[in-house]
This record gives sequence, structure tokens and C-alpha cells, in this order.
Amino acid sequence: MLTDWYLWIKAFHIMAVIAWMAGLFYLPRLFVYHVERAEGPEPSATLAVMEVKLLRVIMNPAMIASWLLGLMLVAIPGVVDFGAPWVWLKFVGIVSMTWFHMWLARHRRFLAEDGPVLTGRQYRLMNEVPTVLMVLIVLSVVVKF
Repeated sequence: MLTDWYLWIKAFHIMAVIAWMAGLFYLPRLFVYHVERAEGPEPSATLAVMEVKLLRVIMNPAMIASWLLGLMLVAIPGVVDFGAPWVWLKFVGIVSMTWFHMWLARHRRFLAEDGPVLTGRQYRLMNEVPTVLMVLIVLSVVVKF
């Protein structure tokens, strides 16, 4: 029964979210370096490898684990009150974070295939998106407004 595993599921969920968030914070920064500082083929190739590995080896598995473990938590009776507004605010934050993850994956492909579609300054601004979403999600869960 999932209830017996609640603390383990919650612990692994938190670890997966931390890994996912680390990638969401770092990948846009790599894009900034890629666009602004990559001169010649070698730095661009190195950054491209870093971007692919971060996305495929860390971010994608962490996002999937976050979702699966989160859904397991939701399935445990009494953990979530779907009548509470904070649950829906958190859900909107999670869906937005997933959308941002996909947006980053698309821009990684743009950088690899066609070159940058945004400037370093624009990627720098996009680097703030995960922070805003993290604040929204954490406050909704902890303060439960």
C-alpha cells in the first residue's frame, strides 16, 4: 500500500524536484554562454555537449521522476485536498514548469541546428522563469493559500 511508503515517496520526490530545478536553472545559463561567448567551433561544441547531457541525463529523468512520484503522492488518501486552491495553484506551476522544460529542449535543438533564435539577454531573462515558478509552487504548498 502506498500509505506505508509515503515518507520514502515524498523524500525521493523532493530529490527529483531538486535535480530538475537545478537543470532548469542551469540550462538557460548555458544558452547565454553559447550565444554570447562561444567563439570558434570548439567552445560551441563543448557547450552543445553540455546542453544535451544536462537535458537528457539529468533533467528529463528528474522531470519524469518528479511527475511519477508526485502522482503517487496524490494517489495516497488524505495527502491532497482537491477542494483547496493551493493544490490547483501548484498544479498550474508544475504544468508551467513542464512547458518551460519543453521550451528549453526546443531551444537546445535550435542552437544545435540553426543557431540562436534569441539573444543572450533574452536567454538571461528566461533564466528567471524557473525562479518565479519555484516561488509560486513552494509558497502554495507551504503556506497553502
